[in-house]
Amino acid sequence: MSGSRRDFDVRQLLKLRWKRLGHQQQLLPHPNADHEGDCWDRRYRPATSGIKFLNASSLPPSLAPLSSQRSKPPGLPDSFSRPMASKSEVPIFEFTRENIQDPQLLEVPDAEDGVLEEEKIPSLTACRTSHSGEIHLPFRPMEPCTSDEFFQALNHAEQTFKKMENYLRHKQLCDVVLVAGDRRIPAHRLVLSSVSDYFAAMFTNDVREARQEEIKMEGVEPNALWALVQYAYTGRLELKEDNIECLLSTACILQLSQVVEACCKFLMKQLHPSNCLGIRSFADAQGCTDLHKVAHNYTMEHFMEVIRNQEFLLLPATEIAKLLASDDMNIPSEETILNALLTWVQHDLEQRKEDLSTLLAYIRLPLLAPQFLADMENNVLFRDDIECQKLIMEAMKYHLLPERRPMLQSPRTKPRKSTVGVLFAVGGMDATKGATSIEKYDLRTNMWTPVANMNGRRLQFGVAVLDDKLYVVGGRDGLKTLNTVECYNPKTKTWSVMPPMSTHRHGLGVAVLEGPMYAVGGHDGWSYLNTVERWDPQARQWNFVASMSTPRSTVGVAVLSGKLYAIGGRDGSSCLKSVECFDPHTNKWTPCAQMSKRRGGVGVTTWNGFLYAIGGHDAPASNLTSRLSDCVERYDPKTDMWTAVASMSISRDAVGVCLLGDKLYAVGGYDGQAYLNTVESYDPQINEWTQVIHLISL
Repeated sequence: MSGSRRDFDVRQLLKLRWKRLGHQQQLLPHPNADHEGDCWDRRYRPATSGIKFLNASSLPPSLAPLSSQRSKPPGLPDSFSRPMASKSEVPIFEFTRENIQDPQLLEVPDAEDGVLEEEKIPSLTACRTSHSGEIHLPFRPMEPCTSDEFFQALNHAEQTFKKMENYLRHKQLCDVVLVAGDRRIPAHRLVLSSVSDYFAAMFTNDVREARQEEIKMEGVEPNALWALVQYAYTGRLELKEDNIECLLSTACILQLSQVVEACCKFLMKQLHPSNCLGIRSFADAQGCTDLHKVAHNYTMEHFMEVIRNQEFLLLPATEIAKLLASDDMNIPSEETILNALLTWVQHDLEQRKEDLSTLLAYIRLPLLAPQFLADMENNVLFRDDIECQKLIMEAMKYHLLPERRPMLQSPRTKPRKSTVGVLFAVGGMDATKGATSIEKYDLRTNMWTPVANMNGRRLQFGVAVLDDKLYVVGGRDGLKTLNTVECYNPKTKTWSVMPPMSTHRHGLGVAVLEGPMYAVGGHDGWSYLNTVERWDPQARQWNFVASMSTPRSTVGVAVLSGKLYAIGGRDGSSCLKSVECFDPHTNKWTPCAQMSKRRGGVGVTTWNGFLYAIGGHDAPASNLTSRLSDCVERYDPKTDMWTAVASMSISRDAVGVCLLGDKLYAVGGYDGQAYLNTVESYDPQINEWTQVIHLISL
């Protein structure tokens, strides 16, 4: 070794090595034995000879059970792992400068503070004596076990909390007392804090209660508090009808989120027309938004039964106002709500008649029948109330001056969702090239529901509603053009076959005007038609009326101000932008102002005295230059002018259009690449289109 390094005796090296492995108290062997034997390296291969063995008689007792402390090395025969005969036969070995041939073993790196770096210490060998045939591992393998082993107690948390519960029962180790009313409840701060965010904030922050041994719980029902303290220890809680409200209110205070959720679910299951209003108010007071929403929706769905229960009659005026303001009540007509209000007022007439005018403002009086309004005007409840009389006069003007209705629009002229009826989507094109299904859209629930199937495949047919029945007229079945008519009754869910039209028609338009139903234009398989047939429901027969001035197929038709309008379509050579209207009293067609664009496959409907033309295309669909349209135009019959309004989100050809409530709905159609199941609605009051839930089928 160089002069700069301190000579290190091998025994000192091993002593430091022994200490590093955590055996500071064990001594190095005495160098006075001379047993030679075969040696193996750590892989149990023959190793370098020249290592002397010491006699075990000079060993300290702490080194004797070396072989018993080590497990059997993998891959060794059983003879290598037999226990030693006696402590005196345990062989150990010693390095000497004379028998070490490798000079690197004699070079020991410098040590800092008596500690050597492990990676710089030469590797040692394992040896077997020639006398016993037993293997004895050197000091280097005696390092800490590298394979960790973990123990997991079964039911540890459960057993721990059982002990805590036992301490609570015997009032042992308790460090806080909760006082609610006359009841004193001992408990452990740690347990309460681990379950309740309320107590966790109290006991872990620098507040007065954190240092108090007794804490007074204001506004807490004692029995509910005791039940929730027990829940903190056991995780169990009994929910009953007679304690659920106390438990929920106390759990809200203590911020026991799981208990609050469980109580809310319990109350949701208990909802009934006789208690839903109370649960709704209670949930609102406790800030349980999910429970309030469910209870409110239940009240709206079962409103007809709710108003016949005592809870409704006992509601305060503020809660009645909230109910009357809702658009979601499931009622057949606005008259139902007015009658419910009058019943509530008469339950305590002297006190509640002062609220009548305020609450009457929530009734959609303009949507009531004129006869109903006339009876209201003479009712003693309204006769002497000036504000009530103003509201009644406003509604009567809405009926007497229909031309002024656009200027009389207000929240009271907007129909409730359940009173506007339902929208039917019938047949059309889909992935199978001809759907027969019928779906129904409910505005109140915002859902499409399958209701029926047509008796056979129909394409390019007309649809109309007459006497609350759905009529499917004409079309084609893929092979031939049809003149047949079918009628679907939604109440009985049955189909009826009606007398056929005189002419086979597909691509026709159908509408109802003052009772009779009209079939307008179309194509008979050979030529474009300008003829028009009228169905008389009383005589149950079809008759021809005056023909249009222009043949029109894929024509849009609608009824406005007592006249039948035929808009756009195709005449065989091009798409049309011309418009004409039919007066049933004169049996004549009259031309109207043209649209700004040519439109075949146009959707048409009316709202508030205006006519709307929606979507379509401006050339035959087979033409590569055909352009589909997303634009919408509005026609004013007073000025005989068309005006562009907001366009749809996408182009739609052969789109179905219908008025539902105070919005226009565009359903399905073709966008140039695929047939659509998307739906969007147009609000004329804000001139905006909005996406609606899709059809079920494509």
